[in-house]
Amino acid sequence: MTTERTTSPEHAAVWIRRGEVVAFPTETVYGLGADAFQSDAVQKIFEAKGRPSDNPLIVHVADRAQVAEVAASVPEPARRLMQAFFPGPLTLILPKHPRVPDVVTAGLDTVGVRMPRHPIAQAFLAACSTPVAAPSANRSGRPSPTTWEAVAADLDGRIPCILQGGRTPTGLESTVVDVTQTPPVVLRPGSVPLEALQEIVPDGRMADTAEDQTARSPGTQHRHYAPTARVRCVRRAAEAVPEASAAYIGTESPPDPSSFGLVHVAPSVEAYAREVFHFFRTADDRDCRTIYAQVVGEEGLGRALNDRLRRAEAR
Repeated sequence: MTTERTTSPEHAAVWIRRGEVVAFPTETVYGLGADAFQSDAVQKIFEAKGRPSDNPLIVHVADRAQVAEVAASVPEPARRLMQAFFPGPLTLILPKHPRVPDVVTAGLDTVGVRMPRHPIAQAFLAACSTPVAAPSANRSGRPSPTTWEAVAADLDGRIPCILQGGRTPTGLESTVVDVTQTPPVVLRPGSVPLEALQEIVPDGRMADTAEDQTARSPGTQHRHYAPTARVRCVRRAAEAVPEASAAYIGTESPPDPSSFGLVHVAPSVEAYAREVFHFFRTADDRDCRTIYAQVVGEEGLGRALNDRLRRAEAR
């Protein structure tokens, strides 16, 4: 299969209407989308990625009116969160509309719904004229792609079209909130911090690690976000062992940066989050064997960043 590159959202949408898959940019990472109502098209996502079938997908909508096409109901806390964060990097777990195929939700009675704010994603979804089911556009288990080149590295020849949109501005996946529970529960930390959510739903909370909630959210039950290099989390830059085959990323500079094969010192947690997946892939391209990644404070975006770092480390 030849993979086409295009900068036209309207042209890329033609592939969706044909029952094919398209990689497209969002504000978080690139997604790999198919018409959410065409089971055969959605199955092509799993085949291209090598994704386990028990891992549910997020349905992306062009506007709030489309939510009613995929959700059987919208609880009041969800309405408030949609008002505050749609469009944006927030996924809401809602009761599934009977029309949504089981392949999208891994057989669950709930569905994840998101409305991206990236202008190219918005134009693409509007041109598709249907909700689009989409996980990240990478081979399953690999770091999520933040550039179209990263998509091509994983999926070239496996999908028909990549919609090019440059580097994604946020770099971490969406926050996933289950609003079928009372109070709402954050199943996956992401680009919308818990503190921001609690301004809208004050009783919202993180999922208890003892709760069996992982199946309702993508990106929580299978190996994710990991480069080929071994990731080791450190609290201080000084804990990283300098060697030519090692890479380091964090907000503090290591004592001897020139002794590492690759170093990135981020000026802020936000910049760190935007860079981390791209850095993982660059380290692999440089044949680094170890990546030292500095964990940060758990407040704000740090909670989501640390989650990705620890998942990459647990391999």
